[in-house]
Amino acid sequence: MSGHSKWRQIKRQKGASDEKKGKIFSKLIRAVTIAAKEGGADPAANFKLRLAIEKARAANMPQDNIERAVKKATGEGSSQLESIMYEAYGPGGIALLVEALSDNRNRTTSEIKNILAKNNGRLGEANSVRWLFEEKGVIIVDPESKSKDEIELVAIDAGAEDIQADENEITVITNKEDCQSVKNKLAEKYKITAAEIQLVAKNKVEIESEKKWQSIQNLIESLEEQEDVNQVYTNIA
Repeated sequence: MSGHSKWRQIKRQKGASDEKKGKIFSKLIRAVTIAAKEGGADPAANFKLRLAIEKARAANMPQDNIERAVKKATGEGSSQLESIMYEAYGPGGIALLVEALSDNRNRTTSEIKNILAKNNGRLGEANSVRWLFEEKGVIIVDPESKSKDEIELVAIDAGAEDIQADENEITVITNKEDCQSVKNKLAEKYKITAAEIQLVAKNKVEIESEKKWQSIQNLIESLEEQEDVNQVYTNIA
């Protein structure tokens, strides 16, 4: 099975800080809005929306806020949000996909360019980076006191493609279409802390230099702090 992502560990460590900044609700609402706009207001028929709502609820977002976002996206109110995917390169040529939800493409593009320029990165041409990634289901399991070997066997039996484990959590990778069924199977026995469709690099690169790691971390954190950015994906291991 694949080794666990160092960047995922860094993101977990800084998660509490993100919430304190008060930006997480804004990003979650945008994710709910765009999912409803793209796939409809029924979570039963719109898997992306269902996962976005689950993520919002896990962050203790009021139900009224979620319902307003869905209504806004599906015609009860005007929604100018659009989903934008920026393809970019970071320090050392690492690949980046920056998913943004914006009501002003020009403003967002300008800010993303500035962040990249200040952190030794640059925008790429269309399809220069996207082909390196594929949509996958990503399910995070809290092992609690359970055997990690047991969880891995259950996940594989349920249809998982890959397992990434460290001392704090187990990440289960699935086909996009199998994410819900694998999540349901795992949820029968274990605590699921997150489940969503993500863009996962087909091949990942190792970063050996601590200095390069720091510069990459600074860039990704700066991108994630930008108000319109919803997700940042990389091809680093």
